[in-house]
Amino acid sequence: MDHLFNKSQLLTRLLDRTKVGVLVTDPSQKDNPIVYSNQGFTDMTGYEEADVLGTNCRFLQGEETDQEKVNQIRTAIDNEESISVEIINYRKDGSYFWNELNIECVTLDRPDVKYFIGIQKDVTVQKEVELNYFESVQRIDTISTPIVPLVNGIAVIPLVGEFGKARFDHMFETVTKEISEQDLSTLIVDVSGLEEFDEYVVEGIFRLRDIIQLVGTDTILTGMSPILAKQSVGLQETTLKGMKTASSVKSFLRHYFNQT
Repeated sequence: MDHLFNKSQLLTRLLDRTKVGVLVTDPSQKDNPIVYSNQGFTDMTGYEEADVLGTNCRFLQGEETDQEKVNQIRTAIDNEESISVEIINYRKDGSYFWNELNIECVTLDRPDVKYFIGIQKDVTVQKEVELNYFESVQRIDTISTPIVPLVNGIAVIPLVGEFGKARFDHMFETVTKEISEQDLSTLIVDVSGLEEFDEYVVEGIFRLRDIIQLVGTDTILTGMSPILAKQSVGLQETTLKGMKTASSVKSFLRHYFNQT
C-alpha cells in the first residue's frame, strides 16, 4: 500500500513540474467536472486547483472562443474520442491565450470507468506569428515577391499565383538585397500558393535556393505538393537531395517554438 501511495505522490510531483497544463475530468459525474488540475495549468491560466475542482472546463471560454471548435470538442467527448484543436481560451485575469488542446479518453481497470485527460499548451506566440504571416500573404501583390519577416532572423518568401520568367527574374534581382537588409539566418520558401507547376517553375525554385545559400542563409522549402516533388525529380539538373523541407509554414513554426 505504501508503494502505491509513494507512486501516486511521485506522479503528482512529476505532473506539477511539467510546462503544460493537465486537467482530468470525470464524465460519470454530472456536467463532467474537473477532478484533477496540475501546477502547470495554474501557471498557464492563473486558476488555482481550488478554483476549478468540481467545475466544468467551459469557464475557459470567452468572447473570441470559436464555437465551432467547442462543438467539435463536445462531440468528441460525447463519442468518447480523442481530439486535438487550437482554440482561444481565457486566463483568470481575463486575458486570452491560444491553447493547443489535446483530449484523450482513458479507461481504467473496468471498461465502465472512464476519465478525460486534457493536455494544454500555450502556443500564443507561435499562433500570432503564424496568423501575421497568413495575413501578409493575403495582401501580397501578385507582381511582387516580398519577404515576410517572422521571428528571430527567420522570414518567408511566399510564391503565390502564377510564376513565369518575369517574376522569377525580378525575385532573383531583389532577394539577395532583402536578405542582407533583414540579416536573415533562415529563409522559408513557401510554394503552397503556386497555381501551376512546370519545369521552369521547379528549376526557378532551386536557382533561388542556390542564390540564398551563396549569401549564407539556410533555405527551408515548405508546401511541397506531390506534383511538384515528382516534377523536380524528373529534372536532370535539379534534385531535392540535401534540401531541407517542412510540410508547411505552420509545422515549421511548431517545430521552431518547441525547440526554443
